[in-house]
Amino acid sequence: MSAARAILPFLAALLGVGFLSLMDAFMKSAALAAGAYSAAVFRSAIAGAIITPVWLGAGGRWPERPVLKLHLIRGTVSGFMALSFFYALTKLPIAEAIAISFIAPLLTLYLAAIMLGEVIRPQAVLASILGLAGTIVIISGRLGAAEYGTETMKGLGAILFSALLYAYNFIVIRQQAQVSSPLEATTFHSGVACAVLLVFAPWFLTVPEWEPMGDIAIASVLTLGGALAITWAYARAEAQSLVPMEYSGFLWAALFGWMFFREPISTATIAGTVLIVIGCWIATRTRPKVPQTEQSAL
Repeated sequence: MSAARAILPFLAALLGVGFLSLMDAFMKSAALAAGAYSAAVFRSAIAGAIITPVWLGAGGRWPERPVLKLHLIRGTVSGFMALSFFYALTKLPIAEAIAISFIAPLLTLYLAAIMLGEVIRPQAVLASILGLAGTIVIISGRLGAAEYGTETMKGLGAILFSALLYAYNFIVIRQQAQVSSPLEATTFHSGVACAVLLVFAPWFLTVPEWEPMGDIAIASVLTLGGALAITWAYARAEAQSLVPMEYSGFLWAALFGWMFFREPISTATIAGTVLIVIGCWIATRTRPKVPQTEQSAL
């Protein structure tokens, strides 16, 4: 029974990544039709409208100031992370964007060194080199493609920016999961992201047509399902153990990209993904154990 319970966080994380990968497919369709900004705003708004009554009905209360600060940080980071990622999806295949985003765990190592004072180990340097090499392989394959142009460069720049924010999100989500319930974290995640993005509404917001709005609504439900599953998992297992579950996102993305948009997977993308995943595996596999008090600070 204990072994079965121990694997539940990993299954939850795997399911969460699957939900979010399917969400990416619906959001790519919506972003192409209505624009990445409007799609991102309405996704957060719909998700917030769905989850807030559930949280309040479960006895949700306004969090204390330290917890609220974490909610505000994660919501703000996630809002711009999602916006830049959805914009990248309008320029790149889903699997390719997901593959490049895999460098986030490696970037997390350096952010943890800067923000938490962790020592960068030789294994982390090797992992980073492999991750960088994999990213270069994927980008080189994209730049060598016949359809390469300015729009491709915009997409690559957006996905790299999103990966940097995603790396920071890894640090915040572990801190948040230790002091907040999954329902509360998910509620503020959507609400804060929507509020932050709405600042730019006078210049960029448009109301989508019915079809893309339907895609956004489905994506909102998938976002909630993925966020709840992942937050639940991170509250019950170490972040460094769950990070490898992120790698399944490439397989999900390849499947949904082909199903929704008939997107092919290039040899360069596969080769680059393998290098990045190996780098992430080295970084997480060789990480030494730390006391529980230090783990809670991640």
